[in-house]
Amino acid sequence: MHRVASAGNNSNSTRPRKEKRLTYVLNDIDDTKHCAGINCLAVLKSATSSCDYLFSGSRDGTLKRWSLTDSGATCSATFESHVDWVNDAVLAGNNLVSCSSDTTVKIWNPLSDGVCTRTLRQHSDYVICLAAAEKNSNIVASAGLGGEVFIWDIEAALQPLARSVDPKEDEHSNASVGLPVTNSRGINSGNMSFHNNQSRGYCPINAKGHKESVYALSMNDAGTVLVSGGTEKVIRVWDPRTGSKILKLRGHTDNVRALLLDSTGRFCLSGSSDSMIRLWDIGQQRCVHSYAVHTDSVWALASNPAFTHVYSGGRDQSLYLTDLSTRESLLLYTKEHPILQMALQDDSMWVATTDSSMYRLPAEGRNPQKNFERGGSFLAGNLSFTRARASLEGSAPVPVYKEPSFTISGIPGIEQYEILNNRRHVLTKDTAGSIKLWEITKGVVIEDYGKVSFDEKKEELFEMVSIPAWFTIDPKLGNLSIQLDTPQCFSAEMYAIDLNISGAPEDLKINLAQETLRGLLVHWMAKRRQRSGAHSSSNGDVATHEIIRNLPHSKVEVDDGADNNTFVVLPSFEFSTLSPPSIITEGSHGGPWRKKITEFDGTEDEKDLPWWCMECVLNGRLPPRENTKCSFHLQACEGSSVQIITQGKLSAPRILRINKVINYVLEKMVLDKPLDGGSADGTSALGLSTGQSQLSSLGDGSLRSGMMKPWQKSKPSIEILCNNQVLSPEMSLATVRTYIWKKSEDLILNYRVMQNK
Repeated sequence: MHRVASAGNNSNSTRPRKEKRLTYVLNDIDDTKHCAGINCLAVLKSATSSCDYLFSGSRDGTLKRWSLTDSGATCSATFESHVDWVNDAVLAGNNLVSCSSDTTVKIWNPLSDGVCTRTLRQHSDYVICLAAAEKNSNIVASAGLGGEVFIWDIEAALQPLARSVDPKEDEHSNASVGLPVTNSRGINSGNMSFHNNQSRGYCPINAKGHKESVYALSMNDAGTVLVSGGTEKVIRVWDPRTGSKILKLRGHTDNVRALLLDSTGRFCLSGSSDSMIRLWDIGQQRCVHSYAVHTDSVWALASNPAFTHVYSGGRDQSLYLTDLSTRESLLLYTKEHPILQMALQDDSMWVATTDSSMYRLPAEGRNPQKNFERGGSFLAGNLSFTRARASLEGSAPVPVYKEPSFTISGIPGIEQYEILNNRRHVLTKDTAGSIKLWEITKGVVIEDYGKVSFDEKKEELFEMVSIPAWFTIDPKLGNLSIQLDTPQCFSAEMYAIDLNISGAPEDLKINLAQETLRGLLVHWMAKRRQRSGAHSSSNGDVATHEIIRNLPHSKVEVDDGADNNTFVVLPSFEFSTLSPPSIITEGSHGGPWRKKITEFDGTEDEKDLPWWCMECVLNGRLPPRENTKCSFHLQACEGSSVQIITQGKLSAPRILRINKVINYVLEKMVLDKPLDGGSADGTSALGLSTGQSQLSSLGDGSLRSGMMKPWQKSKPSIEILCNNQVLSPEMSLATVRTYIWKKSEDLILNYRVMQNK
């Protein structure tokens, strides 16, 4: 949807405006591990230090750098900026390039602490794959579900931004970044020439030809040949220097999922969902060999430097090694998860799967033939059904390696969740079967139940309470992503006493979304204060908005430098700094971004954060909300002679408790003498008041003794009923309407006086 007016616009446009969403991701206490499947791997050989580096990109939206030694691997950096799955990553000279389902390509400094140097926004759909030229480190190709294939000049893409773009963006590693300026003539990179087709910024070469999604790319070392494949079942060959088509290779009968060129660009290996591996001679424009090794889709290919052997993995959860000349194949390893990508490191092979862990195998990368000396090999057929038939006949090969030589463990991702009725707790089940209870207003696990029944635990934790749904959850990153949309997110309120805020007035209402946002942005406010150079006033500050007045709060107090306002966070909304959540939202420059709440630097403003979020946190202003009131009728039970002086429709906050209704009945009762059975003739003074009344949040203190008759000071016992069921005084009107009344029309409550004994 298009924004038709800016914040505060009073135009008469009738088109609805889709406001930007704010999402916060709850991270595990151990932030050094992935919590979802690993889509990509890249190895950086170090020429100076004593260790190599492994880069992993995950479905949790992050990349991580691992320092590799003979004894193990240590996470040395997390790269966080993508807001969706990281699908591929390649090393291009001094840069790490990644692509994501968020439609972006990002460039990073690989040896930094996670600095994103540029975000490239050209794709119209998920970006699935990348390819780099080993000897021409300036060239990277990207492709995805939109069918586009772009060839990027990294040097040109990293040029300073145009003046027409906010310069502050270039300071933010995760900001939404515009296009860089280049001069009007082509940029030469070795023997590569790129032309600027955009007057205000760099435009990549667009290799046009695919009509459907692209799932695989590969480029030769010199960057003179590029191959691509996807759902069209054909392999297209391009000249990446110009983006021109050279030829097509046909032979696969299903989606082409993996491609691998040799260093010269003459030979190409392809893996497909038809379970076949094919070797192509691009010069002769034909398939020279077919290898029926797998029983299901082939998703990953890797070769030794001499291009004599291919390692392959895929949906059948197996890793095979095949001699391209003799067709001899060997099952190296099998696991319970499909294999997504592989990366050679000397004689070892790193394997990534749909699991959050990574595995290292002794693959003999320098001399793959050594593996065949162990025996157990078979001859690869040339038709896909041959391996499937052999598997059905029980002649499946035995893997050479039973266990990996080393494992980089991940964290089980969340696969099931249930939002509890109190709208603050979420029950989750991870891929390991462990059940946990999260408090989303603090971002922490408050109970780990272990491996128990999810459904039984859900029933055990059931509460008969009704609070409006103020957030939604997306678990696709392997963790809880809490999504807030205005104005719906501001619909839920609770009494402060229900949040265990001691010393708070009984009738004080807390808006859950408002206080959650304040807890999320307290570090931003602290940095904002530091940047403004403001200091807290010595004689006490006035609270930013009324809801926190006179409340006990945490020690996190921030003066934002504006009118001496104090920014406080209630204890029930303090987020951990050990595992701080990450915020995902969309800046005004058109691109989403992601950053941990402790990494905000105070410069973020309405260009970065949704305006409604800024209004809520800075000014305490909430948008107009609907359905915050509950209408009901209050009537005497059948046969009761006691009446109250107000009748007709009443209106009160949804969270109003029944004990407040009892107080209201006591205050409005009309009796001239104590209740001891009533007058003998049944007569009593009756008073009626018609029309709709507003029932405010009455507390026990609202019964003023000076206004009562002497007998009323004894507080006769009142019961409130609905559908002939006596209601607990602790129930809210919303709970009664949801679980007892169960009708769409106005709620009807009945009252009766119980005789004092």
